[in-house]
Amino acid sequence: MTEDGADPEPEINTAVPHSARIWNYWLGGTDNYPVDREAGDRYRAAYPGIVDTALAARQFMARAVRFLAGEAGIRQFLDVGAGLPAEDNTHQVAQRAAPDCRVVYADNDPLVLAHARDLLTSTAEGACAYVHADMREPRTILTAAAGTLDLAQPTAVLLLGVLGHVSDYAEARSIVSGLLDGLPPGSYLVLADSVSSGPAHRAAGEQYAQTGAVPYQLRSPAEIHGFFTGLEPVGPGVVPIAGWRPEPGPVPPARVAALGGVARTLAPA
Repeated sequence: MTEDGADPEPEINTAVPHSARIWNYWLGGTDNYPVDREAGDRYRAAYPGIVDTALAARQFMARAVRFLAGEAGIRQFLDVGAGLPAEDNTHQVAQRAAPDCRVVYADNDPLVLAHARDLLTSTAEGACAYVHADMREPRTILTAAAGTLDLAQPTAVLLLGVLGHVSDYAEARSIVSGLLDGLPPGSYLVLADSVSSGPAHRAAGEQYAQTGAVPYQLRSPAEIHGFFTGLEPVGPGVVPIAGWRPEPGPVPPARVAALGGVARTLAPA
């Protein structure tokens, strides 16, 4: 259900691959179509490391959310471009650490909308909601999220593997600043995205764009660091995501082609 109470009829295009559904396929999910699996297989054939990247991104999210809900004491989360629900979604990770956490997901994928009501459950102490909106409209997202979150209180914004859909770097930066500018000091940014690892990775991306799907822009390390400009980084800073506060147990190779970090917003000087 959307925050305004409307239930728009999802229009799901199964003729063109979609990144959220391909990601779901790489993670072993079933919310995808033959066109997505074909595109996913072709990408993986050109760049096998993509599956490790998908797994590492999921694990990075969980570690970052556990840190925020635990050590940092954050109780509000805004997950933008959340993608399809999977095992251990943001609200589940957060509410295991602190049952009173409130979580809002935002995405513009009709398939995510179709699954939101059934899959986004919450503890009695907390809350969980879904906003059907485009990340290119930060003000719209914040206005809708305010129905569930108290945006006068510190909030963590998650942007995980989504800003590559915005080809223009300045526009991508403006999305980050537009979201954070609507939140008080002491809020957090959790961001991770892919960086080019070489010709095979770039070729896989170019091949993917030719399927008719929305192209995905591979950033440089300097550009990923640029998203955190003006924020106070949480150690170890912006690093390969498998190396951000790793926990005991099986992890993907540390050389996955994605950088990420967690950083805190500061009061104006």
